[in-house]
Amino acid sequence: MTWNLYDRLLASAESDQSICIEKEDGATLSYAELAALSGRFANFLARIGIGPNHRVAAKVEKSVEAIALYLATLRSGAVYLPLNTAYTPAETEYFVRDAQPTLIVCDPKEEADLRAIAAKAGGRVETLDHHGRGSLADAAADFPIAFDTAARGNDDLAAILYTSGTTGRSKGAMLTHGNLASNALTLVEEWRYSSRDVLIHALPIYHVHGLFVACNVTFAARGRILFMQKFDAERILATMARSTVLMGVPTFYVRLLESPNLNERTTANMRLFVAGSAPLLAETHRAWQARTGHAILERYGMTETGMIASNPYDGQRIPGSVGRPLPAVEVRIADPESGVALPADEVGMIEVKGPNVFAGYWNMPDKTAAEFRSDGFFITGDLGKLDANGYLHIVGRGKDLIITGGFNVYPKEIETEIDAIPGVSESAVVGVPHVDFGEGVTAAVVRSPGSSVDERTILAALSGRLAKFKQPKGIIFVETLPRNTMGKVQKNLLRERFAELYSAKAGQGS
Repeated sequence: MTWNLYDRLLASAESDQSICIEKEDGATLSYAELAALSGRFANFLARIGIGPNHRVAAKVEKSVEAIALYLATLRSGAVYLPLNTAYTPAETEYFVRDAQPTLIVCDPKEEADLRAIAAKAGGRVETLDHHGRGSLADAAADFPIAFDTAARGNDDLAAILYTSGTTGRSKGAMLTHGNLASNALTLVEEWRYSSRDVLIHALPIYHVHGLFVACNVTFAARGRILFMQKFDAERILATMARSTVLMGVPTFYVRLLESPNLNERTTANMRLFVAGSAPLLAETHRAWQARTGHAILERYGMTETGMIASNPYDGQRIPGSVGRPLPAVEVRIADPESGVALPADEVGMIEVKGPNVFAGYWNMPDKTAAEFRSDGFFITGDLGKLDANGYLHIVGRGKDLIITGGFNVYPKEIETEIDAIPGVSESAVVGVPHVDFGEGVTAAVVRSPGSSVDERTILAALSGRLAKFKQPKGIIFVETLPRNTMGKVQKNLLRERFAELYSAKAGQGS
């Protein structure tokens, strides 16, 4: 056994006949069958020359075969690069150009666009649709199932996940086999995960929550995954009678609370509800407990670190808090400028150190150096405080990061697109409280003199340029943007001004 994440999660899976994944149509896949499928894919990757440190990019819909591709990439020693399926071709081209993947796997509908992009980067393209069909599956079908997993070190790269940059340039967070293994194994212990657990999986599999938390933790415990292509409140409620765990973003819980079928009886078989990827409103936490008798377990993490803190499995889960730091993870609150540690209940920059913290940003050594203190603590960019009991509270975010529906959005990228639209003089984008999405992307726009550009025109212009989750939920036209004496836009004033913008739309999916 090596440090390869595959071995840490799925050692001896080839002889394990217990059910690993159940699909929506009722078909099941055992751990042994998943190992066999990943073996075929790994042998195909080896045949086309993919081995340690090559990058494999996947912009594919959720399927068992997509999970097998992830595992095959680990087994081959290559680096997995999941891409949000909502990214436009223009956005995707940046990631391909930056990471230079040897193989890009995409939906057949996007094959033409991706081949044009891959041609510039020297990569190969294969396809995989949401049913798990495509040229990749066809090519791998006749390969043997046995594969000798590549030896990897604890510090070798396992994945690169791109996170938006404040200047509009995305950063590739380099995650090692040790990072991902430590996080998964810690969460198994902290959340009392076992082979008896059955997870309702309605998350996408192209980011930390759906892949590195939900899947890795369940694999490590040899539990069962009920695979859902997308979130469906009534289907999830109907499934709870034979499930034990649900992991979701706050939007899941808001939607489930809207159903008259949510009650203590429908949730009686469940033991754990986990929320993350966006702030969970305290009112949602209280409403859920009142309706079901269960307290949602909120946790805190980010692309660069995986999970950092979690409310306890046994013990008080405090609404508005993300709990205590995980074992072996150090969290401190520091003065943003000096880095000096602050005492309990004082607000400052959240900094973290531990085996979960990433190895740096791909091809960005200067940015990596700037984000770490000299003693190895990573500067998260989030503002928070530790209370007297050691619980971490997130009170704000530096760098104007917006988290909407579980996705990270940085305003600069959207502002650049809006400012390029004829009739727009300037814009400022902020996150505004939204009961469904945590925060709603909102743009304050100043028209050019004589312009009559309207919201519909701006949204139409953005639709082909930005992923849907980045597009504004609302556009507010203003005469001027508020600025301080140095000329910097005071986004805090905009957030205060628009704070109630979506309150009347709660629950309407706006």
